[in-house]
Amino acid sequence: MTGWIEPDWPAPTTVRAVFTTRQGGVSKGPYASMNLGDHVGDDPGAVARNRYRLGESLGLPTRPVWLSQVHGTHVIDADAVSGKPGEGDAALAGASDTVCAVMSADCLPVLFCDRGGKRVAAAHAGWRGLSAGVLETTVAAMSVSPDDVLAWMGPAIGPDAFEVGEDVVRAFVEDDAGCETAFTRQGSRWMADIYALARRRLRRLGVRAVHGGGWCTFSEPERFFSYRRDGITGRMAALIWLRAAPGQGAIGVAPLPDA
Repeated sequence: MTGWIEPDWPAPTTVRAVFTTRQGGVSKGPYASMNLGDHVGDDPGAVARNRYRLGESLGLPTRPVWLSQVHGTHVIDADAVSGKPGEGDAALAGASDTVCAVMSADCLPVLFCDRGGKRVAAAHAGWRGLSAGVLETTVAAMSVSPDDVLAWMGPAIGPDAFEVGEDVVRAFVEDDAGCETAFTRQGSRWMADIYALARRRLRRLGVRAVHGGGWCTFSEPERFFSYRRDGITGRMAALIWLRAAPGQGAIGVAPLPDA
């Protein structure tokens, strides 16, 4: 596997975080090649191999906790998950080797950790979840002072490609009039800057250390999946976990299923 992105942020050494691209997998057609979503119509065997390749390439200590994302605000306690975690759009962990993950293909993935390297979280923020408060519920679930939280925004659809309706503009501006600066009008269309919207909501929470942003999944077809661009497409993943204590080593990923 090649082509993943490692966040450029001052996270503690106990924290490991990665965002995958569409490169380095085995999926074919519109899912080529590193599709990690098992709900988008891709061959299940290819998805299983991609996930196994992900684990091997990154040396993941355990299988990621893959959520059933619904554009909501529910935060899953990844440490307590056994089996399928159910519906949620964010995951939180405080134990070593629990891998939090969210998938995206234009929506904004946001990774979190605290300055002490004791808590990590991952949130999936499309405009609906962002407006409803998924970042706020994720930070609250971390149970640390917002001033101690570091956030990193991964690749999402850029402001020159993210066309929205007036209902989206109203959803944000009616809650916070200052959000109007994140929207621009081009003729009869509204364009939204999801990075600016997320930064503003995090700033309102008291989270000052916000890093990342600046990509456009829609505009880089060779590197990123984009639902807005392609309709039928794969999913990338943002993953974060706490390293085991020195000398413990990785537990190892599960064996590759038969196809």
